Amino acid sequence: MKIPQPTRTSRLVRLAFAIATLSIVAIAAYSATSKRGIQPQEKESSRPTPSDQATTLNDQTDLNVTVYNSNIALIRDVRQLTVPTGIFRLKFEDIAATVNPATVHFRSLTDPEKLNVIEQNYEYDLLEPAKLLHKYVGKEVTLVRSYMDNGTTKHEEVKATLLADNHGPVWKIGNDIVTGIYAEGYRFPEVPANLFDRPTLLMSLDNSGGRKHQIEASYLASNLAWNADYVLTVAREDKAADLDGWVTLSNNSGTAFHNARLQLVAGDLNRLPQNGLRAMDEAGMAKAMPAATPQFQQENFSEYHLYTLGRRTSVEDKETKQISLLQGSGVPVEKLFVVNGQSFYYHNYQNPGSPLKDPVMVFYKFKNEEKAGLGMPLPAGNVRVYQKDSKGGVLFIGEDHIDHTPKDETITVHIGNAFDIIAQHKQTDFKKIAPNVYEMEFEVTLRNHKDTPITVQVNEPIGGSWEMLSSTYKFTKTAAFAAQFQVPVDKSGTSVLKYRVRVTY
Repeated sequence: MKIPQPTRTSRLVRLAFAIATLSIVAIAAYSATSKRGIQPQEKESSRPTPSDQATTLNDQTDLNVTVYNSNIALIRDVRQLTVPTGIFRLKFEDIAATVNPATVHFRSLTDPEKLNVIEQNYEYDLLEPAKLLHKYVGKEVTLVRSYMDNGTTKHEEVKATLLADNHGPVWKIGNDIVTGIYAEGYRFPEVPANLFDRPTLLMSLDNSGGRKHQIEASYLASNLAWNADYVLTVAREDKAADLDGWVTLSNNSGTAFHNARLQLVAGDLNRLPQNGLRAMDEAGMAKAMPAATPQFQQENFSEYHLYTLGRRTSVEDKETKQISLLQGSGVPVEKLFVVNGQSFYYHNYQNPGSPLKDPVMVFYKFKNEEKAGLGMPLPAGNVRVYQKDSKGGVLFIGEDHIDHTPKDETITVHIGNAFDIIAQHKQTDFKKIAPNVYEMEFEVTLRNHKDTPITVQVNEPIGGSWEMLSSTYKFTKTAAFAAQFQVPVDKSGTSVLKYRVRVTY
């Protein structure tokens, strides 16, 4: 039997039926995919949508800034928020640009069990002209430029595609490829999704409780630092001084801190190596008038000392602020003249037989004790020393750095070298007495050109096992290899220290 062949019409009907069947299958697959929340070629964006929540400084109810003297600070930022239930995203704005994202701790103070963090991102790619231009590679931008036409300045706008932005933009304008400075400005249709106008924490949160929450975000930030600065004003007779202590706080964190509770931690904090932190900018010292009473309350904290400001304060970004730390009046001081002998003084290779001149260092010494008007543990810092001249004017006479100093410890501040006091060293004898046994004699000449008598402290290094055979002034064995002499010198006078030692090597 002959099988009938399909006609052209029947073949078209079958093809249409097949296409319709495939379309139904594709629509069903797309519908199933959509129900599972997966969109074809959908790309996740970190930029918040208009429905996302945002919080700024307007929501802030409390702020605590604890600054360590190692270029870091702990920020505790408390805000009052109204948030939706379920899963949502929160833009936490107005944070320090130098935040360490690994240290962020976010929690609800109202209901901590019901508001949980699912994920958080730190968005630090900030909106800048160069970055904005770079984000438009491959896209169309409006170029704005000016030109002269018969003495008149005119402006025109040109549509161009940015082909590349490597060491300068490359444009395609019509059929031409243009480089160099072509436009005076650019107009962009929108801000790209991955650029933010300020440092932002973008959090995915799950709220199973009420809508109103008081939340706290704490984190460590760099480029916040403080140090102590001291002013020691010595009276004319060198017997007493006034000590003013200042806290110098520098903020280069990228954000301001307003109405903050300020705490300072002094001590040597152990930290892991920090990578990628910007160096703190140099800033000038702010000037302030002395406070009438101490503003900081001091307390022991672990192995450190904590100083809490008794009032709230504000610190702007790129600002250096000074706050009074302490004031001491009539602190007893002692002026010291010190000569430290060194081993190379014993041999004058350049001019044999001639003595070598030593610097006579000048120090002020005082004790950090309560009866002297002090007694607070003093953080490390710079001490600048001033003294009144004969007409009552105050002049700068030197500065030094002190380490962290507990109460009841002595502080010695080096201000420079004496102008009118001369010290000269000379070895006058060397004799071998027996194998490995030697006798040596030294001479230290001190000349005082001041109109007041002084006492010079002479510290002499002596090697080996030694015995003092004779000396013109009494000595003290201050260490295994050192002797100290107190040598008085009359005004416009000269004193000679001679001593002989026996040394066994």
